[in-house]
Amino acid sequence: MYERHRLGRLESSVHHPFLIANLVCLFWAPTVMICAADPTSEFQREVQPLLANYCLECHSGDEPNGDLDLTKFTTSEDVTLEIESWEAVIEQLQLGSMPPADERQPSKLERQLAVQWHQDFISSIEVRPAQFQPRRLSVAEYRNTLQSVFGFALEVAIIEAEQTVAERSLVVKLLPTDPPGKSGFKNDTHANPLTTVVWDQYNYLVDAAVEQLFSSSHRAELEALTGPLRLDQFSSDQANKLLLELVSRAWRRPVPSEHMTKIQSRIQGQQGKALVDVVKLEIKTALMSPQFIYRGLLLSGTPGEWQEVDDFEFAERLSYFVWGDMPDKQLRSLAAAGILSEPANLTAELERLLASPKSRYLTEVFATEWLSLSEIEHVTDDVPKMVALQTQSADFMNYLFTENRPLIEFIDSDVAFINPHTSRMYGRDARQMSKYSKKKGIEREIVPNQKISLLETTERGGILTMPGILAMNKGPILRGTWMLECILGEELPDPPANVGQVPPNRGGENLSFRQRFEQHRSNPTCGICHDKIDPLGFALQSFDNQGQFVKRANSSDDAIDTSGQLPSGETFNNFEELKVILTTSQREAVIRNIVERTMAFALCRQLTIFDRPAVEEITNELKQSNGTWQDLFLAVINSIPFRETILPEMN
Repeated sequence: MYERHRLGRLESSVHHPFLIANLVCLFWAPTVMICAADPTSEFQREVQPLLANYCLECHSGDEPNGDLDLTKFTTSEDVTLEIESWEAVIEQLQLGSMPPADERQPSKLERQLAVQWHQDFISSIEVRPAQFQPRRLSVAEYRNTLQSVFGFALEVAIIEAEQTVAERSLVVKLLPTDPPGKSGFKNDTHANPLTTVVWDQYNYLVDAAVEQLFSSSHRAELEALTGPLRLDQFSSDQANKLLLELVSRAWRRPVPSEHMTKIQSRIQGQQGKALVDVVKLEIKTALMSPQFIYRGLLLSGTPGEWQEVDDFEFAERLSYFVWGDMPDKQLRSLAAAGILSEPANLTAELERLLASPKSRYLTEVFATEWLSLSEIEHVTDDVPKMVALQTQSADFMNYLFTENRPLIEFIDSDVAFINPHTSRMYGRDARQMSKYSKKKGIEREIVPNQKISLLETTERGGILTMPGILAMNKGPILRGTWMLECILGEELPDPPANVGQVPPNRGGENLSFRQRFEQHRSNPTCGICHDKIDPLGFALQSFDNQGQFVKRANSSDDAIDTSGQLPSGETFNNFEELKVILTTSQREAVIRNIVERTMAFALCRQLTIFDRPAVEEITNELKQSNGTWQDLFLAVINSIPFRETILPEMN
């Protein structure tokens, strides 16, 4: 499905065990792929005069309007480095929304020349991988990987009531929360420093895990690594077997023989408690090493060359994408045999990973961060109801991911997940649920969801009308903004600081909220964004702030105007008609956003202009084939940005 540039496998390779002190020095500097006609000279001839004549008066100086200084765009390289800002400029020129209507306007030809230059420039860009950057394991990845290394989780002992939710993971409780990276995802940890606080917490967690491994409560996990044993008769052969397996797991690839020789020399001649103590120290050394804490430090290849990542790095990228965890034994075995990349094997492995309970990571991290599902926590103080709202969206996304559903069911699906706390919002369809019996003595409890078919609840279907999504986005502005950013992939600037509130009706007035809002947003500067936001948000006004569908009489104060017009000119009367637009004429925009979000998460970094050809090819293929989520995942892991890299040259 996806044509890839292959360089062939190089015979010679070198390892790059970067020290922590060197990690901050590795940054990727983009390089423009020049097309046949020099794009800079074309830009200066066709585009700069338009900017100078119509735009720079407002968009230059110390305080440019919208914080957009257009004087920085003088070459095609400037466009490359600020592609998101530049594309916002082109969009405004295309829509005719800039310059403002009361300012001097460029001619139709001038606008067309600028838009054409942009289209030609974008089409000249060729896909290429990013230069390798080391990245520290995120908190979720560290928790999962530490558990996979030892075979058990580090948990806090708590007493949890039926109506509460508590964090059990010691790792999550101790490590600082990862801030979102430039990609918008927390696995994009390139800018996260390894502070002394984090180092001390790693030290504590590793000590705790090692001690538990040698405790009586985890004898089964220890003997799975050593075979039957008595600690007072712990042999050097068992120690070697244990260390070879654990260090290999920690480094996510086979341990070089010379490294194991050094380890074996340090345990030689030890016995009894002394041998156990040395083994504990060796395990801790492996788990406190950069090779464990950081991703990809053992990536092999030729510095400065554009090349495929090695088999173990590829297995690691695949596993952390779907599971947020290290490759398991089967993935490592396929990588060692050099056959993981074979199409049949790769497809089978992706299916296996998605079928595993560990693939819930895609929902708990990827979908949650993409769609801001954690915001549902603030909807209500009723914990069982809050969990019902949050897990409803999560269960739906997990269903799409793991049951190979078409991408567009994200917007329009005939399946929902409900429980007794959300069933009242689904009318007669809620009768499909199995009978629920509350435990004796329990007033409120967290209840699992059940899958139902939407037969009569026609106002529902897809992520947009789920009660939790609607409740966390109260009002048309929040709903429209969320839809624009999370569904259509548009980024909006922050609103002005003095934007104010929608005023109430004054004496004698009987204006609807929408009419009063029209007065509020009459500022032309605000109108640029509101023209995009408002139609989407008001289309959902048939749902109240709790996400309940509201049936009102079509008269006076009870009237709800859910009609709208998109910037494209398309009109609709209600949300059902808007959903048709999203799944037809706007379908490509929806799919492109899904592809971009998925690729950014899989790559653990912000996408660049050089990823765009891959995004466009995958988008077009999925659009034409009505592709599924599994098709998307397979296309991403087969893409050049995922499969290939450029190793930095060492100074």
